[in-house]
Amino acid sequence: MGRQQRRASRLVTGLLLVGLLLVLVGASVGSTGFESVLKVLQDPLAWQIVWDIRLPRTLGAWAAGALLGLAGAVAQGLFRNPLADPFLLGSASGASLGVALTLVFLGVSPFAADWLVRVSLTGAAFAGAVLAVLFTLVLARGVQHTLRLLLAGVIVGVVLGALTSLVMLMEPEVLQSMQAFMLGSTGFVGWTSWLLMVAAWMLCSTVAWVLSPVLDGLSLGEATAASLGLPLAQMRVALVVVLALATGTAVAQTGLIAFVGLAAPHLVRSVTKTTHQRLIVLSSLMGGVLLMGADVLARGLMAPQELPVGVLTAVLGGGYLLWLMHRSKRSTAGTGL
Repeated sequence: MGRQQRRASRLVTGLLLVGLLLVLVGASVGSTGFESVLKVLQDPLAWQIVWDIRLPRTLGAWAAGALLGLAGAVAQGLFRNPLADPFLLGSASGASLGVALTLVFLGVSPFAADWLVRVSLTGAAFAGAVLAVLFTLVLARGVQHTLRLLLAGVIVGVVLGALTSLVMLMEPEVLQSMQAFMLGSTGFVGWTSWLLMVAAWMLCSTVAWVLSPVLDGLSLGEATAASLGLPLAQMRVALVVVLALATGTAVAQTGLIAFVGLAAPHLVRSVTKTTHQRLIVLSSLMGGVLLMGADVLARGLMAPQELPVGVLTAVLGGGYLLWLMHRSKRSTAGTGL
């Protein structure tokens, strides 16, 4: 077993152990502060609160983070850019618009736990995410020009975000629901949402795992990818669908939670260099741990009040990006370039 493979194995073990610890902590943190989940086993009412509210929320945070981490790894590999984030390509804005339109036309709430409502919101978010990414690709005329692609993603995101705001202004009754949605929250994640996210994660991770050789080839250039003899056009479409489904599902259940999809692959690469097959799995685990940790922190930091987890990840993610830029600048200065 090579050095990088050993690092990857240790990272998997570490992320699983940290994830298990965070599940226990998350099940113990509520509006009253920290109370060990082991103590509530003797109290039926307290255990019901843990089972119906805290546990699905904590596991739902992991599932949403895993989807965003997976989407981030796919986006960075597909577009050959370490700054590619599911949200930068317009998919999150498209998913938000799809959810807003669904709330208006169906008259439902994003807090509803009904299967039909959750599936409808997920389907609308997925459709909006797919259309947004395709629109971005059309504006950028493909994925060959990275700068053009990122600019197109920003433009699409701004336009669709403005349309979402317009929908909320025209239909004030959805304004409060969408406000919580736009800030990002795991507070309305139940077992139904968790099951949907886990199902989507299993499907997306399987497809991404199968198509990972394409991402490895693309990382070495278009000519290398074409030399593999694979149908690149069809596989790129499949990867875009994976990216949109993973992002749309997470957004539909938890709202807009930024930087998880960008930070997770970066953190994995800082520990080990590996192929996309392993990177996809590791980024999923890293994203799940990051969002679950942020959710626990958002609940316990100002208890009994609660911070929107999307606000917390934006602050922490922005700080992490600044640190990356500073480190990159120092590295470049050290080489004399």
